[in-house]
Amino acid sequence: MRIIDLLSKQSITLGATPKNKSEAIDLLVELQVKGGKIKDKDMYKKGILAREELGSTAVGDGIAIPHAKSTAVSSPSLAAITVPNGVDYEAMDDEPSNLLFMIAAPNDGDVHLEVLSRLMTILMDEEFRLNLMNAKDKDTFLKIIDNKEKEKYPDETTAVKKSDSGYKVLAVTACPTGIAHTYMAAEALEKSGKKLGITIKVETNGSGGAKNVLTKEEIKNCDGIIVAADKTVEMSRFDGKKVIRTKVSDGIKIPDELIKKIESGDAPVYHHEGAKASDDSSSDESFGRKLYKHLMNGVSNMLPFTVAGGIFIAIAFLIDTISGAPQDSGFGTHTAAAAFFKSIGGYAFSFMIPVLAAYIGKSIADRPGFLVGLVGGYLATTGSTFAKISGDIPSGFLGALFAGFVGGFVMLMIEKLCDRMPKALNGIKPVLIYPLAGLGAIAIIMCAVNPFMGMINTGLSNFLNDMGGSSKIILGCILGGMMSIDMGGPFNKAAYVFGTAAIASGSYDIMAAVMIGGMVPPIAIALSTTFFKSRWTEEEKKNGAVNYLMGLSFITEGAIPYAAADPLRVIPSCIVGAATAGGLSMAFNCTLMAPHGGIFVFAVVGNWPLYLLSLAVGSVVGMLMLAVLKKKVKATTDKT
Repeated sequence: MRIIDLLSKQSITLGATPKNKSEAIDLLVELQVKGGKIKDKDMYKKGILAREELGSTAVGDGIAIPHAKSTAVSSPSLAAITVPNGVDYEAMDDEPSNLLFMIAAPNDGDVHLEVLSRLMTILMDEEFRLNLMNAKDKDTFLKIIDNKEKEKYPDETTAVKKSDSGYKVLAVTACPTGIAHTYMAAEALEKSGKKLGITIKVETNGSGGAKNVLTKEEIKNCDGIIVAADKTVEMSRFDGKKVIRTKVSDGIKIPDELIKKIESGDAPVYHHEGAKASDDSSSDESFGRKLYKHLMNGVSNMLPFTVAGGIFIAIAFLIDTISGAPQDSGFGTHTAAAAFFKSIGGYAFSFMIPVLAAYIGKSIADRPGFLVGLVGGYLATTGSTFAKISGDIPSGFLGALFAGFVGGFVMLMIEKLCDRMPKALNGIKPVLIYPLAGLGAIAIIMCAVNPFMGMINTGLSNFLNDMGGSSKIILGCILGGMMSIDMGGPFNKAAYVFGTAAIASGSYDIMAAVMIGGMVPPIAIALSTTFFKSRWTEEEKKNGAVNYLMGLSFITEGAIPYAAADPLRVIPSCIVGAATAGGLSMAFNCTLMAPHGGIFVFAVVGNWPLYLLSLAVGSVVGMLMLAVLKKKVKATTDKT
């Protein structure tokens, strides 16, 4: 959805003079009404004010983007004002805002997120912002935005031209959570293509689904495809094309190298085999790398159940806490409202482990592997149905991992065995033979394995629960440090998955250490750019304030650009700070019942004052270590 299509002359005011934030909001709301897309002005304004109560929508650098989803909006629209003298919009950098866009979105869908993302992307260009501020009239203002969108998103505005010449290089980016790395890699590849003079189109497999999807015609005419992904993507469409398959982090770090490899003709030709979406016969990835991608495919599909279910359960605990209910075995269900949230959250949690196993199985063996993994994961949560054999001991998270991987590979074996069957039976293989054989195989396997996995799982839980104070502190340090080693990579995801699994088993202190470890790196960097400015470049200092919000929101990836620029100093500092925070969290017996949310779920943190203290101490430790390790930038030391 293009920004230029959402703006009209009626919804723009240049050279506005609001005295304060309230007047600015009133002016923007009036412009939205003039645009003709608002059915109820008061209801829409109420939505805008409700969003501002959660935190100012001023993002710094003179930009503010108030927004609201509301039934009062008939269709998406934008309003914009320029304020030459600026207005105090409570920005995090304490600077006045002089370029304000207001988004109005209908209540159905997430169009406001798409528009917000696009606005933020183009507004990062300082020259573009300056041009908007200097626009003499509304026509010029609209033309500047139109030109910028044509430059940034050429595939949307020059479709005819592109279909004639085609894109030389195509790419797909995807990370397990589909939030940060996915779009950072896409941005890096697009910038690199522009710099090298090579036309490139990037498909992003983000949390909201695939965007900018590659077409058959584009795939047919391109020189090759870069797949920078840490989870499974649809590969059958690339059969016979030159394909580079690599980590999503490589798309961020070495985009030039990847594009040049495609253009030099050194990329291997990809051959897709049957229904196997992940094509494990590919020789350009190690076996360990393939296993990691299968695991991340399961984790990425499990996370929505984990996050939504966990927050619902946390809300239930919060309701009972406010109502003064006793914190006994029925805590979270004493009041009717709490019982509702606890039940719905529990239902979501009950799908978490089966879904993990199902999508690991699907990543390995495509659709036939989904059934095998799902049933195997469910058996892992309930124990074998043969009580006399297994004692009905559930094997939990570890059993689900086993079911996903083993079930997927067993399904591949079954498919190969079925290749010897008469071709006349090909039609019933996927609907009858594969499901029957796979279901029987996983039932027998889980019946045999569940008791042993259950004992391991029970033993691990008992071990964690029986750990003394010093041992738990060490565990907290390890988990906190792991969250900062690669900031969204395998170590980070391993610690996070361990924390979410611990929630399911009632070990809430582990998740507390995990989340606080992920919050420290961005905050430590933000503090350092604030109090030790001489260690950072102008660009790093300018963007540093954003990391306060990233860290408080538990988005560790905010630290990645700084870590990539100086890994030998930044990463160790972040690890030490995060490990300190994780250890303190354990020492103070802090607990967390929600698997995500950062400061926004502190209301359901057990012993939250000391949890906040742990976060502050860990962040300061990281900041001080950065101050010691990082040298002053040359521009500062040469100044006399």
